[in-house]
Amino acid sequence: MNLSQFSTLRVAATDLNGQMRGKRVPAAYAAKLDKGAVRMPLSALNLDIWGADIENSPLVFETGDADGILFPTDRGPVPMPWLDTPSALVPMTMCNEDGTPFLGDPRQALTNVLERYTARGWSVMAATEMEFSLVDDTGKKLRPPHDPRSQRRLFGPDILSIDELDAFDDFFTELYNGCVTMGLPAQTIINEAGLGQFEVTLTHQAALRAADDAVLFKMLVRGIARRHGMAATFMAKPYSDDAGNGMHVHFSVLDQDGKNVFDNGGPEGTDTLMQAVAGCVQAMPASTLIFAPHGPSYARLVPGAHAPTGACWAYENRTAAIRIPGGPHVARRIEHRVAGGDINPYLMLACVLGAAIEGVDEGLTPPDPISGNAYEHDLPQLAPDWETAISRFESDPFIARCLPKMLIDNLVMTKRQELKKLAEMPSKDHWKLYLERV
Repeated sequence: MNLSQFSTLRVAATDLNGQMRGKRVPAAYAAKLDKGAVRMPLSALNLDIWGADIENSPLVFETGDADGILFPTDRGPVPMPWLDTPSALVPMTMCNEDGTPFLGDPRQALTNVLERYTARGWSVMAATEMEFSLVDDTGKKLRPPHDPRSQRRLFGPDILSIDELDAFDDFFTELYNGCVTMGLPAQTIINEAGLGQFEVTLTHQAALRAADDAVLFKMLVRGIARRHGMAATFMAKPYSDDAGNGMHVHFSVLDQDGKNVFDNGGPEGTDTLMQAVAGCVQAMPASTLIFAPHGPSYARLVPGAHAPTGACWAYENRTAAIRIPGGPHVARRIEHRVAGGDINPYLMLACVLGAAIEGVDEGLTPPDPISGNAYEHDLPQLAPDWETAISRFESDPFIARCLPKMLIDNLVMTKRQELKKLAEMPSKDHWKLYLERV
C-alpha cells in the first residue's frame, strides 16, 4: 500500500485486553517506522479495560515508566474503510530498548509460542469463527436492532435465515467489501441463534496472520455497524436470556513438507493429534481467564447454553469443548470451542497453541473421547467465576509453561484491578463499558 496518499496514519499495538494503543502520526513517518521512530511506554500495553494504569505495576513507577519501541508487524498497513477520511492503520509490535521482544505484548507472546512449532519444522494454520451481535444501544439498555426494511425491531431468533441476512444486505455488502479492502479472508456469513446475532468465518491461514485478522475484523465490524446506525458487539453475553457470542478456532499443523501432522489417513488422527488434544484438555480449567477475560463473560459459561463448561473432547460432537471435525482426513484438525467473542485473539491462540505443543512435547495422553451430551458427563470444570479464574491462571504450572511469566503477572494484576473496579459499578451499566471495547 502506498501510504503517501494519506495525510496521517495510525500506528498501534494491541494491549492485553485486545485494545489498540498507539498514535496518529504524519504520513512522512511511513519511511522511518521500521527504524524505530515511534516510541511508547511499555505500560501502554498493560492498561485496564477503562484504559487506566495498573496500580503498583512494575512497568510504571518501578522502572520510571520506560519506553519501548514500536516496529511494524509483517501484517503490513491496512486501510480503515469505516472512516470518512481515507486513512490507514499500521499494526505494530512492541520491543524493549535493546530490540528484544517485549513479552508483555500479547502478539509477541503468540510469536514466542509459534517458535516452538518452528523449532520442529512445523507451521500452524488457523481459522476463526467470529460471532457478534448487532444491537441498538440508544436507550438505557441494549435492544435488538430494527429490521432495515420494516423498521420493526427484531423479536426472535431466526437460525440460518437468508431472509434476515438479506434484511441487513447493505451492512453485509459493505462488510464484505471492507474485508476485501483490508485483506481479511471472510468466507461464509450466517444468521446465528441469538437476536441479531451473526457469524463470519475467516478462512484458514498462518496462525499469527489469523490472530492479526481477528483483531482487525473486530474493528471493521464495529466501524461499519456505526455507519449503518447500529452498534456491533462481541460481548460474550449481550442479553442475559439469549445466546452468547463465541469465537471458535480451528487449527492444524503442517510439517516442512506441507503434510498435516494430525492426519494418519483415517478419521481417528495421529498420536500427535492425541497429544495436542491432551495438552488442550489439561490446560483448559486454568485457562478460563483467557477464554472468559471479563466479569460479564461468565454469564455465557452456563451448562446447557451451548458454551462448553467441562474440559473434554470428542469426534464430531458440538457439545464438547474440543471437537475433531469429520470430513477429508487431509484436513484433520482441532476445533477449540470454549472462547467467548470478547477475548484477545493473540492471547487465546497463544494459550491454546501453547497447550497443544506442551502436550506434544510431554507426550501426553488424553482422556477417552466423550459421546452424547457433554453437560451430562462428570468432567473437570472451567472456573465458575472471574475471581476463581484469575487465581487458577496465576498459579497453574501448566500455564507457566505455555506463556511468559511477565505476561501472566501483568494480566493477573490487570484483572484484579478490573474485578475491584467493576464491583463498584452498577451491574445494569456493565454493558456500556464493554459494548465496543471487546
